[in-house]
Amino acid sequence: MRRPSKNGDKQNDANLQIICQFTNCEYNMKSFNKLIHPELSYKITGVLFAVHNELGRFRNEKEYGDAIETHLKKFNIGYEREKKIDIRNTVDFLIENKVILEIKVKRLLTKEEYYQIKRYLVALNKKLGLLVNFRDKYIKPKRILNSLVET
Repeated sequence: MRRPSKNGDKQNDANLQIICQFTNCEYNMKSFNKLIHPELSYKITGVLFAVHNELGRFRNEKEYGDAIETHLKKFNIGYEREKKIDIRNTVDFLIENKVILEIKVKRLLTKEEYYQIKRYLVALNKKLGLLVNFRDKYIKPKRILNSLVET
């Protein structure tokens, strides 16, 4: 266990400066600015982590969808749930008319899930889609981009 330093906050500030030097914070901020809808996707990811922490990994897709909907309302994030694209295809969430969120509860994601969200992106003419599998022990939302849409 680390003993507290005598300098307290000064030591923490120095550590942050060292970390920034080695991780090139300026470069990371430039990368962050290149992201598609960075603030919105950050909020959505926070909601996804909160839901996964709350429900665990062995629920059905509808339960996760209900919990996500509750959190989106709580944070005043606009969304449409189960938006119909055509007769056969339905998007789980269209968030603020910018980001498609597709939730899965599978042991493994296959190419089919990626192709599915890619079709949704093209059909709705959106740039960013998030694909998340709640069955994983640690969720890893995947960002899928539509290269046909200009930013």
